[in-house]
Amino acid sequence: MNQGRTIFSQLMDNFPERAFQDIVEKYKGNKWAQTFSCRSQFNAMAFAQLTGRESLRDIEVCLSANHRHLYHMGIRQGFFRSNLAHANETRDWRIFRDTALVLLERAQELHAGTPLAIDLAAAVYAFDSSTIDLCLSLFPWAEFRTTKAGVKMHTCVNVRGSIPSFVIITPANTHDVNLLDELPFEPGAYYLFDRGYLDFARLYALASRGAFFVTRAKKNTLFRRRASYPADKTTGLRSDQTGLPGKAARDAPYPALLRRVTYHDPETDKRLSFLTNSMDIPALDVCKLYKMRWQVELFFKWVKQHLRIKHFYGTSSNAVHVQIWVALAVYALVAVLVKERRAHRSMYEILQFLSVSIFEKIKINEVLYTPAPTPQQEPAILQGFLL
Repeated sequence: MNQGRTIFSQLMDNFPERAFQDIVEKYKGNKWAQTFSCRSQFNAMAFAQLTGRESLRDIEVCLSANHRHLYHMGIRQGFFRSNLAHANETRDWRIFRDTALVLLERAQELHAGTPLAIDLAAAVYAFDSSTIDLCLSLFPWAEFRTTKAGVKMHTCVNVRGSIPSFVIITPANTHDVNLLDELPFEPGAYYLFDRGYLDFARLYALASRGAFFVTRAKKNTLFRRRASYPADKTTGLRSDQTGLPGKAARDAPYPALLRRVTYHDPETDKRLSFLTNSMDIPALDVCKLYKMRWQVELFFKWVKQHLRIKHFYGTSSNAVHVQIWVALAVYALVAVLVKERRAHRSMYEILQFLSVSIFEKIKINEVLYTPAPTPQQEPAILQGFLL
């Protein structure tokens, strides 16, 4: 029986309360807090993400209009936009980063059984970055070019469920390939990269740790063929070869055999060349694996369209980091909700339902499982004639 809990409080049932308190203690987040705690700050920012609030004033007005529900939302007292602005400016953003990572790890566990387009038991990750543009006059600390500011969100997405496993936020002028030095590699897993990450020394370090990669070769990538294998050209394959990159052995930054698979894409009429250190999987699966790299692009598109990470409530570096990490935590909460409740609706639909019913005191399952209305045919209306 419904006990009068709001949709928001039911969503927060999946929040890692004990882990959050340990994280707050680690960074001394509540050291100077008298009324507005770190948990209240997270809840207010999560509410803003779920309902698409435009500004701090917008958040304050909406929450004030529903002040009866604030206690049950975990915002005990002391909520003013000045308090939220000060908390976003001064409280360590790593509190919300570590919280988001806990939630993302939980979401990955729940989505681990999601099937792939190929028969592969290993984990598959797609790695890329996306630039978040900022106004240089408001965010001078994020200088990117002479007339532009921005930050980059480098993200490694688990293809099973499109859940990030690794996220790091850097200035926008950070070169993407440098982040391969920071990426933790899981032995036996497959990592998918575009051509911007084609650095043979770094890819060899990845292979040395027992992981596999699939990437695209550049037009000027030299490859010394050692052996060729049969390729079924009816599937689009053109070649399946092993060899070494570089002109000569002394030039090779990758001192081991590589595999090159060439494929003709009938949709774009382009010839694509893929490089991998995996020698055992079928050649066509190499092409299908690289196609899964698009999952990270879809993730960036989704969070930018449906969460608030393009317009910010504060202009400091700390406030920007807090907002991005809370957005990722909300993404993880919705992903956990989808699996925990076995919802058959998409994350987009669930997020839209949550945004309009966040204060309703109904069972959350009624939001997740309410069938779409069946369109009814309107009675025909006889059209008269004008004389």
